[in-house]
Amino acid sequence: MNNNKLDANGLLLHGIITETYKDGTVSSVGAYIQGDKTGEWKYYLANGGLKAIGHYINDLMDGDWKWYRENGNLMQTGSFNRGERAGVWTRYHAEGGLYDSGEYVGEKKVGEWKKFDKNGNLAKTKNYKR
Repeated sequence: MNNNKLDANGLLLHGIITETYKDGTVSSVGAYIQGDKTGEWKYYLANGGLKAIGHYINDLMDGDWKWYRENGNLMQTGSFNRGERAGVWTRYHAEGGLYDSGEYVGEKKVGEWKKFDKNGNLAKTKNYKR
């Protein structure tokens, strides 16, 4: 059994859990059901800012997720289907503008992916087979 799913008494994690960094600041908050992550989880940077937010079902990332940079700007968005990247994923430049965007199916890039320069101009297009 994975020791990350057990509490200090050796029991499966269950209920709302707040995990912390060594200095005591919150690193994540979410729920477990019998050792599996479930529902909404929030992950935090060491500076206290939001790092990521998304959902789990049966310990697998599922649905829409968002990740943030230390400056608070959005870093990327994407969706999961039972732990695999699925649907449209979008990444952003550190300053906030669109960096690239495209679709995943079964953990593979498919179709047209577009990459943009820091001024928002289309810089490159690449097509991936389905």
